[in-house]
Amino acid sequence: MDTLITASDLAREAAGGSPPVLLDVRWQLGGPPGRPAYEEGHIPGAVYVDLEADLAGPPGSGGRHPLPDPAVLGAAMRRAGVSSGRPVVVYDDAQGWGAARAWWLLRWAGHPSVRVLDGGLRAWRETGGPLEMSEPAPAEGTFEPDPGGLPVLAADEAAELARKGVLLDARAAERYRGEVEPVDPVAGHIPGALSAPTAGNLTAGGRFRPAGELAGRFAALGVRGDAPVGVYCGSGVSAAQEVLALELAGMPAVLYPGSWSEWCADPERPVATGADPG
Repeated sequence: MDTLITASDLAREAAGGSPPVLLDVRWQLGGPPGRPAYEEGHIPGAVYVDLEADLAGPPGSGGRHPLPDPAVLGAAMRRAGVSSGRPVVVYDDAQGWGAARAWWLLRWAGHPSVRVLDGGLRAWRETGGPLEMSEPAPAEGTFEPDPGGLPVLAADEAAELARKGVLLDARAAERYRGEVEPVDPVAGHIPGALSAPTAGNLTAGGRFRPAGELAGRFAALGVRGDAPVGVYCGSGVSAAQEVLALELAGMPAVLYPGSWSEWCADPERPVATGADPG
């Protein structure tokens, strides 16, 4: 199953007789919200999906962006025109975080064909792709989520993986080290986790690095053979981009959806700081 699509290939498919459903998932940690940018210009036919409202449950003990109720996810996807029998392409305009969250969630929910636009809106513009301001009104989709298409880690399983396998922390290195923490109440990382910021998965142009380069990066972090691999971040959003990068490298990984925001909500859970895994 392909996980990426180029801007030129998307343009060809969008102009064909069976175009994919396009989802605009612009989102940035701490804002601003993505809808105003969407309204100022988006890929023709794309429907805006609100990550906070549609692709996550209410924040709480399970983290800042816990998995959404399948019924809520299904309703949002049907409003956007998503059906199981029609391919979906997702994009954003940043580091692939929002798009990867949608890609991962739809696969987790059982959709058979979801791809991320490599390079996002920037790549679309660079190839001369047009933008539109009008909001489409797609026909209601038929997608019914069937959770379990991808595995997930609970907090205790993430801790065990940090001891017995490889657990990657996808946040910026300074957050991993505990030097800064702009969002969550506790700074640091899960003991035993390895720092692997998502920025290392992309080229300077914002596209994913070639599969061989990604494989080399992760191998240097200890990802080898059939050893289990898990990924977390602050709230399960940017970690989805790392799971996608690992898949491109031929190294399947499991997401810890609650991530650091769930981990540090329990004062009984240990916290490591500094550059060493701990």
